[in-house]
Amino acid sequence: MRLSLQAQYAVCGVFDLAYNGGDEPVQVRVIGDRQRIPSRYLEQIFQRLRRARIVQGKRGPGGGYTLARPPSEITLRDVIEAVEGPLDRLVARDLAGDAPARPGFLWKELADTVGAALSGIDFGALCREASSRAIPRAHPESQMYHI
Repeated sequence: MRLSLQAQYAVCGVFDLAYNGGDEPVQVRVIGDRQRIPSRYLEQIFQRLRRARIVQGKRGPGGGYTLARPPSEITLRDVIEAVEGPLDRLVARDLAGDAPARPGFLWKELADTVGAALSGIDFGALCREASSRAIPRAHPESQMYHI
């Protein structure tokens, strides 16, 4: 399965908020600069994430985005489905037409397996892994995630 650039950018944006954001709103421009993602494109992605209740926005001075839930409650599946749609449609979207000899049952099973794997990875775990790998933070005093 190949993730779209939009899904990859969404994962990077949510990771940045989880790893660097803390409780303070972060502007899309700042996230885009850190992740090397065009901020106009990232803003469109964040609108989808906001509709999926993964992030929340604050307007005005000091505005930006924060996570809508703790990082440990947001999974890769949540983020990918927010921008791509349900996994079962994503896995089988390249097939045109219907053919009786196709293994149609396979796509649901594949979507379930991939979905379970993506649901098993949350952003709290990604932050802990990034910290253990010494991925630099925007602010050294940012929150650390420990078990």
